[in-house]
Amino acid sequence: MILGIGSIALDTTTTPFDTVQEVLGGAVVNFALSSSLFEETGIVGVIGTDFPKDYYDILDERLDLRGLKIEEGKTFRFESTYDYSLCKRYNKKTHLNVMDGFIPTLPEAYKDVEFLYLGTNEPTQNLELLKKMRSPKLVACDTIELWIETMREETLEVMSNVDVVILNDDETRLLCDTPNLLKGGKTILEWGTKTKHVIIKKGEHGALLISKDGIFPSSGYPLEEIVDPTGAGDAFAGGFLGHIARSTKKEKSITLDTLKEAMVYGHIMGSFVVEEFSVNKLLSLTLEEIEQRYNVYKEMVMF
Repeated sequence: MILGIGSIALDTTTTPFDTVQEVLGGAVVNFALSSSLFEETGIVGVIGTDFPKDYYDILDERLDLRGLKIEEGKTFRFESTYDYSLCKRYNKKTHLNVMDGFIPTLPEAYKDVEFLYLGTNEPTQNLELLKKMRSPKLVACDTIELWIETMREETLEVMSNVDVVILNDDETRLLCDTPNLLKGGKTILEWGTKTKHVIIKKGEHGALLISKDGIFPSSGYPLEEIVDPTGAGDAFAGGFLGHIARSTKKEKSITLDTLKEAMVYGHIMGSFVVEEFSVNKLLSLTLEEIEQRYNVYKEMVMF
């Protein structure tokens, strides 16, 4: 099983072309709905008593919800807008609601999970949850600028105790105080006591895998139409961990080739989620469609 820990939200998103209000979103939702297409996935998070029943039913149908808590009050809400390029997102309003002061806990059965994704929770919470895991095969974490700026030391401690650090280009430059992404990625590897791989996301321009075993730059999947980029990074992480989880059923070790394949599956999942608002595309998507796009991607990059 894969376990994702993070936010569950009702998103209001505005692009230059349309607006949607209070649709299903959140880091762990995009991650888990993506990874669940590859392997069984559970989540740890919190929702309020106002969380729509049809959204709950969607999660219940696809995910293991033993780690989901329902607290009296309102669900976390996030409102943002995108510029014309759909590359820059501007946060307009954030209402933590039941997430404010929430301390996530791990059900006993989750402590033996092999694959763990620590979303953009407060770093101290991620550290506490990480200590409760018994012997995970692979742990990945994400971060945001807020924690880099306000809880830098705690953020670094989380990163140094996971196998894979996932962050975007702006966060890398901020964290490492360098304009060079390759140098920044290598710096994060040097900081970590356990860190083996760093993935730097570059939006529509792809991502960079920096490993102690090698470097793998990969392009994003080209699309003619993008509707809503929200959740693309978490869906990327879901595809990445999802492919690794299913691959280890055949091979015990996680090789560099497996990681490269997982990067491509990450791009594929990100490309699907941006084609519609919210998580709508992930709800209708099939594994066959994922493999078809994966094969198209391989044909494009071969020469």
